[in-house]
Amino acid sequence: MARFTVLIVAVVMAFLVAAPVPEVTAKKYTVGDNKFWNPNINYTIWAQGKHFYLGDWLYFVFDRNQHNILEVNKTDYENCIADHPIRNWTRGAGRDIVTLNVTKHYYLLDGKGGCYGGMKLAVKVEKLPPTPKSALVKNVGSVSMVTGLAQFIVPVALFSVSTIWDAILRMC
Repeated sequence: MARFTVLIVAVVMAFLVAAPVPEVTAKKYTVGDNKFWNPNINYTIWAQGKHFYLGDWLYFVFDRNQHNILEVNKTDYENCIADHPIRNWTRGAGRDIVTLNVTKHYYLLDGKGGCYGGMKLAVKVEKLPPTPKSALVKNVGSVSMVTGLAQFIVPVALFSVSTIWDAILRMC
């Protein structure tokens, strides 16, 4: 029974090692870092140098009784107008998330007056950049075939070797 358990563990490990691993994942940004979503913070400066990609998300922490998060158009953003929001991202907890699931400019502001104190944020969401592996596969067609074949052959080979090894151990 112990040998069978070892065999199962070996097979599972082989598949885990050979399984493709995503190279780029969504990133969580806490808006304002440790100052959060509050007045008198320059969120334009906070966003500088950050690249926002499809699937990333913005995490807002704020006093839910005093602030909210509204998505507006560019003109309303520039003028701190919250009368006709595209979307209200506030869920009532003061710990709200804006999922960046469309490649576009997001214009976000506090519709309870905080916008005049600087509580507004504009981000441009882009498609994920190609990974180095993807770039290589695009340039060399045979590499993708070999990689795909290896992902199939390696687990099968490891399973075969472990089965043979188990059979040898049983004979001893």
